[in-house]
Parts: sequence; structure tokens; C-alpha cells
Amino acid sequence: MDTRMHSTYPTTLDARPTDRRRFVARVALALIVLGIAGSAWAGPTEEAVAGVLKQDYSPALRNFVMLTMLSLIPILMIGMTAFTRIVIVLSLLRHALGLPQTPPNSVIITLAVCLTYFTMAPVAERIHGEALSPYLQEQITATQALERGGKPLRDFMISQTREADLRVVVEMARVPAPKTVDEIRFSHLVPAFLLSELRTAFQIGFVIFLPFLLIDLVVSAVLMALGMIMLPPTTISLPLKILLFVLIDGWVLLSKALLSSYWN
Repeated sequence: MDTRMHSTYPTTLDARPTDRRRFVARVALALIVLGIAGSAWAGPTEEAVAGVLKQDYSPALRNFVMLTMLSLIPILMIGMTAFTRIVIVLSLLRHALGLPQTPPNSVIITLAVCLTYFTMAPVAERIHGEALSPYLQEQITATQALERGGKPLRDFMISQTREADLRVVVEMARVPAPKTVDEIRFSHLVPAFLLSELRTAFQIGFVIFLPFLLIDLVVSAVLMALGMIMLPPTTISLPLKILLFVLIDGWVLLSKALLSSYWN
């Protein structure tokens, strides 16, 4: 009993500091990348960090930073693109149809990614032409690439953000309200953009629910009039809702409506 405890316990103690060091190293690396990305977007309050970036990176370090930033792609997609609005609307459509698990989540997410790509294509082209391509050709520094690359994304987010949501985020941050668009910090713009996207997504979802709700009400009223109380209304309304959605080519109409909500 004692021998087993003494033989295994030190091994556990030796493993814990290693795990902690790995965790701290990953957190530190993430903070470094976020600091590099935020220095070009946060505004005049980040001069100290931006001063460190005046020297460009070596090719090896540049590739390391670019590969590390790939881990931030899910966060960037959710917080700074049209993905949030699109995936929420598609999920609400499933509930409106009465099929909470059909199509599967993988199909909904894949379709949302494709529609997000079409929506963000103009922004991606601007970032590639103004920032990424010159940087890869070593015509500009990393700091200049971050500044140029952040502007198209910033313009897109500002165009889709409600002023009331931005005002609320600024009040929660307890900072003075920006007087111009250029003074808006990126750390305040992202949550304001998300709040606006959530509001718009639920507004679209409400409109989608209305015709399907009408079908449910009509079917329930007819069943009550016929005295068929024991028959669940969803047994009749579900195929009718699916038939209606297929006849109007609902997936295509909804996809076009989501894209036009950004283009117009």
C-alpha cells in the first residue's frame, strides 16, 4: 500500500508543473498574437505596443505568427463576419418548420460558411489587394499590413452596427463616447457588431416564423372543429409546412434574402 503510493505520487507531481508551463506558454503566445493584431486596430491608446512592431519580422517568425493566427479563425468568423446572423437564421428556420434536428448541424454550419464566404468576398478581396499581397511580396511591413487589412473589415462592421448598440457598449466600457468613426476602438466595435447581428437575426427569424405559425393555427382550428382532439396538430401541419417550403423554393429565397441584407 505504502510502496504503491510512494511510487506513483511523485510522478503526478512532476507532471503538473509541465502541464502548467505548457498552458502558460500557450496563453502567452495567444496574448502576443492578440497584441500584434490589436495594435493596428485599437487606436491611439496602443502606441507603446505599436512601437515594438516598427521593425518587420524575419521570414521564419512571420510564418510562425501567421500559422499561430490560424487558431483565431473561428473567433474572427463568429465575431467579425456575417456568419453569426446567417447561422442563427438557418437554425430558427429549422424550429419554425418543426424539425429541430433536420437538417443536421453540420449541414447548417457548412451552408452558413458558404453564404458567409459570398457575403465577405468583397471585403476579402480588399484585404488581399491592399494588405496581404503587398506584405507577401515584402512591399510593406507587418504593421502596415495589419493597418491596411483591418480597415476593410472595420468599414464592413461599422456599416452593419447600430449606433444604439455601439453607445451601449461604450457605456459598459466606461470610456468617453467617440466623436468620429475613426475614434471607435476595435475592442468596442466587435461586441457592438455582435449585438446588432443578433438583433437582426432574430428579426428575420420572427418574419420566418409567421407563415408557419399561421399553418399551425389553421390546422389546429380545423382539427378542433372536426372533433379530432386526440390527433396532434403537428402530424398534419408538419408535412404541409415542408410542402409549402419546397414549393416556394425556400432555401434559395432565404439564401438570397440573407445575402441581400448585407449588399443593400
